[in-house]
Amino acid sequence: MRTKGKYDSSDLIESQFEPGSRGRVLKNLRGIKRKREMDLVEAREQLRALREMMTMYGAHHRFTAADVCKIHKIWLGDIYEWAGKYRQVNVSKGGFLFAAANQVPHLMAEFEKGPLRKFTPCSFESHSEIASALAVVHVELVLIHPFREGNGRVARMLAVLMALQAALPLLDFSDIRGKKKEAYFTGVRAGMDRDSEPMSKVFNDAIRKTLRTHER
Repeated sequence: MRTKGKYDSSDLIESQFEPGSRGRVLKNLRGIKRKREMDLVEAREQLRALREMMTMYGAHHRFTAADVCKIHKIWLGDIYEWAGKYRQVNVSKGGFLFAAANQVPHLMAEFEKGPLRKFTPCSFESHSEIASALAVVHVELVLIHPFREGNGRVARMLAVLMALQAALPLLDFSDIRGKKKEAYFTGVRAGMDRDSEPMSKVFNDAIRKTLRTHER
């Protein structure tokens, strides 16, 4: 059976769509068939999960690959059977092919030994250092794309938790749209060449906006 959209053919549950959803909603534990409804449910659950995780991870916590899986599980565990588990299908977006599924466990182990160990706990003082740390971790996680769905949002939640470790308020990503969204994707692509500067600028802008909003 060939699935629709950006995912490989597979008989795995994570590659299946909810019957009656016209190939727009992944098979889920709640039987949701409408994409708009699923988007709202996922957004609501993301807010709940973030509040829960803010009480779990303190200023001195060093994040691990297991933590990344836990973040995904806490968020989507009541929606998808495969939540918190590394994907077993290859994925692409806009013609860009993310890491092969069989490489994900190894890449996440390297991610833990590298960026997570180097940049967490995120105790840097200057905003530029914080932005650089967030950028490296964020881009690496997005490029690995360890989960079937929700990778960008998990990476943003991790960035929020890291920023809290650096004594910043909850990061505001609402400006990442239009031209700034293009800058974000440019940052992801630059990360393939180990160039974190474009994404650092995105996070610097987010930090400035967050602080301006917080001061009002």
